[in-house]
Amino acid sequence: MTRSGQEYLDSLRDGRAVWLDGELVKDVTEHPAFRNTARSIANLYDMARDAELRDVLTVRPEGQDRAVLRAYHVPRTQAELIERRKAFKTWSEASYGFLGRSPDYMAAGIAGFVSTPEIFAGETFDGRDNLAAYYRRMTEGDLYQSFTITNPQIDRTRAASEQEEDDLYVRVVKERDDGIVVRGAKMIGTGAVFGDEIIVGTIEPLQRQDVEYALCFSVPLDTPGLKFISRTSYEGQARSVFDNPLSARFDENDALLVCDDVFVPWERVLTYRDVDTTFRMWWFTPAYNNFVHQAATRFWTKLEFLTGLAILVTRANNTYDLPPVQMQIGRLIGWLNIAKSMVLAAETTCERVGGEGGAVHINREIASAHRAMAGDLYPKVLAEIKMLAGGGLIQLPASGYDLKHPELGPLVAKYVRSPGTPAEQRIKLLKLAWDALGSEFAARHEQYERFYHGAPHVYLPGIVRDGNPDLLAAFTQSCLDGYQLDELPDGTGGFDGGR
Repeated sequence: MTRSGQEYLDSLRDGRAVWLDGELVKDVTEHPAFRNTARSIANLYDMARDAELRDVLTVRPEGQDRAVLRAYHVPRTQAELIERRKAFKTWSEASYGFLGRSPDYMAAGIAGFVSTPEIFAGETFDGRDNLAAYYRRMTEGDLYQSFTITNPQIDRTRAASEQEEDDLYVRVVKERDDGIVVRGAKMIGTGAVFGDEIIVGTIEPLQRQDVEYALCFSVPLDTPGLKFISRTSYEGQARSVFDNPLSARFDENDALLVCDDVFVPWERVLTYRDVDTTFRMWWFTPAYNNFVHQAATRFWTKLEFLTGLAILVTRANNTYDLPPVQMQIGRLIGWLNIAKSMVLAAETTCERVGGEGGAVHINREIASAHRAMAGDLYPKVLAEIKMLAGGGLIQLPASGYDLKHPELGPLVAKYVRSPGTPAEQRIKLLKLAWDALGSEFAARHEQYERFYHGAPHVYLPGIVRDGNPDLLAAFTQSCLDGYQLDELPDGTGGFDGGR
């Protein structure tokens, strides 16, 4: 049986160095900035032990006597790929799509790594044995692998080795018999403070001279020298679950990781001083496609939630049956089904790694296109629902305490209501809508959906690389080749149907 939610929470009490507002957080499971989200993640582990969900969320690999989280399992058939998506869907529904980097995200990436272990055999460092041990450690412990793989935005016009200081990005500063010492930083560690281990690498291409920055490793979060500097906690700012129902429970946080002379044992190193291998582990294994599979399933779930929110708001406003509103609801449902259809199509046209019996992953071309679709579509969805909600999102009581107040409560009940929707129900609904659409938490999610798989200048050219532009051009060229200038008829002539 997989570990329980309480076992997960207990694992977080390890003395990890998480900083918020200039103070060191002693226990993320009790601090008001992190505790509810930690419990939301713990709930995911408890779901995997639930008798009704166990077969959806876990699988027992052949020859093993213990089940593992299905996200870690390497699918060998389209049916297994679909079963993994059902697990993604079940966990994403638990947070309504708002926990983007839940434990299944990086677990799916690790499954992609072990699908093609030969990628980790570099010219000077062979990480295949370490990768195998790493996979066993993560699956047997049901560990939550968080990660930071993006270099800080210091000077994007210069290579890593050409920055103003040589430790702005994580690099090797010392090599020892038993391991390496690293120094530097990585940005946007989404969910990082809630992990059991942190994987540090570089998904961006490096230059040949950046060899000291070309490495990937995974260490526990309590490793000496690791510091996590948290952004503002929306959970910490939440008044209550009633007033901030999403941000109070599902703020996965983002943190800057600083490595202050961190020692990494050799057995925890996956790539080392190898520019090609450090880049290829993300893009030449199924890892990134596996990321998209989880993220696209979560995005589909999030659009289900937001579309349902639009329906509830318009019904509460008594506008749902109006033809213009029906048009807008139809547009939202259409967008939702585009997102859903891309997931199903990517599974139907899945691709295999290697020969017969190798791992399968979703269609690379569709996965690449989804990155662009989601980033472009999400702001439109929010804008559409804001138009449907109108001024009701703005004129809301400060908190649920107004409803409980002996003098204010009757006034709120009288003036903040609509036919068939009493004040408490209406305020509860619109508080949820504001948290999803207009709060600082919502703004962060809009930015997240735009950029969590890279910037447009990265993923749009990627669609060209992952697609087949020559085939498309050849198809259109076949039309051009079907007629010639010298076929012009004498006189006025006319089209003869192609005969």
